[in-house]
Amino acid sequence: MTLQTTTLLLSLLTSLGGTIGYIRTKSLPSIITGLSIGFLYLLSYLRLRNNQPYGVEIAFFASLVLAGSSIPRAVKTGKGGGLTFGGLLRLVILV
Repeated sequence: MTLQTTTLLLSLLTSLGGTIGYIRTKSLPSIITGLSIGFLYLLSYLRLRNNQPYGVEIAFFASLVLAGSSIPRAVKTGKGGGLTFGGLLRLVILV
């Protein structure tokens, strides 16, 4: 799987996840964060596809924010280990 495909897939998944989170719980932070991170991944995809600079860096930043956002949830609920692991896995995939 190429980096372009990965960033496009992450864009779709994070946008969809934020939307589903909003539909299920009416959580504005879910939809705002999901669509914002999804947009960053989409921007990264477009930059990578057009051989423009900072495509990888934008994807890395999006992954860092996404991984970081799961840490307070993990501490609060005690169930976020998988989410934190998923965020770290995204960072590894991009590097």
